[in-house]
Amino acid sequence: MRRTKENAERTRCSILTAAEQQFFAQGVAHTTLEQIARQAGVTRGAIYWHFHNKAHLFNEMLNQVRLPLEPLAGQLDAAAGVGPLKLLRDLCVEAMVQLAEDAQRRRIFTILLRRCEFTDEMREVEVRHEAFINQFIALCERQFLQPAALARLRPGITPRLAARALHVLIIGLFSDWLRDPDLLDPHRDTSLMVDSCLRGLLHHWP
Repeated sequence: MRRTKENAERTRCSILTAAEQQFFAQGVAHTTLEQIARQAGVTRGAIYWHFHNKAHLFNEMLNQVRLPLEPLAGQLDAAAGVGPLKLLRDLCVEAMVQLAEDAQRRRIFTILLRRCEFTDEMREVEVRHEAFINQFIALCERQFLQPAALARLRPGITPRLAARALHVLIIGLFSDWLRDPDLLDPHRDTSLMVDSCLRGLLHHWP
C-alpha cells in the first residue's frame, strides 16, 4: 500500500512538472492534456486520476508557490503594535527575493502573469485566483485597521486603500521584473521600494 501511494505521488509530481514545462514553453491556452501526458510519460487517464481538468491542474501548480494565508493570518494576529505591518513588509520583501532565487517559483509566476489567458476553460482558475487576491488584500487591510497602524495613516488614506496600494506595488514588481530582470535588483531595491510605499501611507515609518 505504501509503495502504491508513493508511486501515485511520484506520478502526480511528474504531471505537475510536465504541465509547468509545457505552460511555460507555449502558454496555457496552447497546451493540451495530451501534450502534458507525453511530457510526463503517462496516459491521459493518469492525469484525470489526479486532476479533474486542465484548470484543476493549473490551480494545483499555483498552490505550490502561493502564500499559505491562514498560517500567515495567525502570525500577523499574534504580533502587537505595528509589528504586523513590519512582518507584512518583511514578507513582501522576502517574496520578491524568493522570486529571484527560486527558478520554479519564477517559472510559475511567469506562467500566471505572462503566459495565461483566462479563457472559458480556465474560468475556475480565474475565480480562484481573484478570490486569493481579495483574501490577501483583506488580510493586509486588517493590519492597517489595527489601532497602532490606523493612527499613523496619512490623511485621506483608508486601510482599504493602503492594502490595495501595497498589493499593487508587489504585483507590479513581480510583473515588471519577470518582463525585464534588468529593471531592478530584487535583493537591493525591493526593501527600498516597499519602505517608500509604506512611508507614503504612514507617518513615522522607520
